[in-house]
Amino acid sequence: MQIAILLYDRFTALDAVGPYELLGRLPGAETVFVAEKTGPVRNDQGSLTLIAERSLAEVTAPDIVVVPGGTSTRQVLKNKTVLEWLRTVDATSTWTTSVCVGSLVLAGAGLLKGRRATSHWLALDDLAGFGVEPTGERVVFDGKYVTSAGVSSGLDMALHLLGRIAGDPTAQSVQLLTEYDPQPPYDAGSPDKAPADLVADWRGEAEWVLHGAS
Repeated sequence: MQIAILLYDRFTALDAVGPYELLGRLPGAETVFVAEKTGPVRNDQGSLTLIAERSLAEVTAPDIVVVPGGTSTRQVLKNKTVLEWLRTVDATSTWTTSVCVGSLVLAGAGLLKGRRATSHWLALDDLAGFGVEPTGERVVFDGKYVTSAGVSSGLDMALHLLGRIAGDPTAQSVQLLTEYDPQPPYDAGSPDKAPADLVADWRGEAEWVLHGAS
């Protein structure tokens, strides 16, 4: 089984590394970071780079595709090479997945039209513009398409997939070995729970946070 995690300039690190850490524990799986060109790719904070050891042209039939979010979504949606690669590999993939605003990239490639999907809570309205039915659920399965909400939900998405692919005991073992047992100090992880003033402030910053300055 080959798991291909797409990288592009200004991706969000946990969106890519979270699923990598969990899905990469599938017995017999090969996990590859792939980008338009091989080499270092910087994250959205500009302080971390991952190495794409394969180019899009070299990865033609992955079993699982993972598309992370980032602050350069607008630019990625204009990248015909990336969108065409997604359409091509989706034709034979077993699972096509996304984390956070990575679902906008899948939607931009035309893969989610008429389907239910989720994304970062600030981007749900953007999904609707691609003919997608947005939902605020944390992880959404619609056929072979699996979308997850904001950054940290990529871990939940990976566990769901592990269970479906390898069975509950394997998924539970991975959860145990990674000690994924969230006990956050605050209960502000969704717009329904966070203080209303914070939600309003971040809605005002949404264009910058999700799509970058240009």
